[in-house]
Amino acid sequence: MSAVVVNEFGGPERVESAELPVPRPAAGQVLIRVRAAGLNPVDGAVRAGVFGGAGQRLGLGWDVAGEIAEVGADVTGWSRGDRVVGLHYGPVKPLGTHAEYAVLDASAVAAAPATVDAVAAAALPLGGLTAARAVDQLGLAPGATLLVTGAAGVVGGLAVQLAARAGLVVTALAGAEDEELVRSLGAAAFVPRGAAPAGPVDGVLDAAVLGEPALGFVRDGGVYVGLRPGAAPAAERGIRVEEQEVAADGRHLARLVALVDEGALTLRVADAFPLADAQKAHALLATPGTRGRIILTA
Repeated sequence: MSAVVVNEFGGPERVESAELPVPRPAAGQVLIRVRAAGLNPVDGAVRAGVFGGAGQRLGLGWDVAGEIAEVGADVTGWSRGDRVVGLHYGPVKPLGTHAEYAVLDASAVAAAPATVDAVAAAALPLGGLTAARAVDQLGLAPGATLLVTGAAGVVGGLAVQLAARAGLVVTALAGAEDEELVRSLGAAAFVPRGAAPAGPVDGVLDAAVLGEPALGFVRDGGVYVGLRPGAAPAAERGIRVEEQEVAADGRHLARLVALVDEGALTLRVADAFPLADAQKAHALLATPGTRGRIILTA
């Protein structure tokens, strides 16, 4: 089978296509025939060597949408041919989801949305779980005010939608050109990049990883949730500062799938490329202003 891998760290030119054996699922796992897989910023970071792993072949890809091709021992509830989405967690791994086949823990997958195709569905797992877990981690009650930085990005945009649905009053911070977009996702107010909200907010979900400047927008005793482990600012003024680390969770993913099928969660795709054009996809990933998830198809 074809798979996208990195053997040396660097830019998009380091992305390679390799012919590898089709993996087999162990107990508690499923083999998925990949139809589409999201290309995330974390894949660019793996390619660049941010997470280490020098001297070994690294597979790329966390998101997947496809059909179950084989189930391992002790797996119940899934059968060959079931359409699924899933999250293959982990930056340093020999094979990711950017391949014709991928093995995931059965607990990491959910039935695929019925209302969108595999390309759109592949934009859900990592971004959706990150945003949903961050909104939950804020712990804000309906009516509370929330600022989402990077609100036009994939995770930020999903966070705007989920927070608004939870009854929070969302202010979106993004580029001036994205005001219409973020308002369409449910933002009640808009702040252009480089500006500050009209007043302190109860919480900040820092999808843009602004750090201390974003913390400064939070009222005394409020809450800040960052999305890059190790990058959160030091707590001050009684603000609760936390970081979100995504996890593979099929049950939580199933709830997000239900929101997609209800029309309550919009998935955005910037472009799709076949596996053979993975270098082009990585070049687009590095292009500022790309809106929506980039997808690889197999």
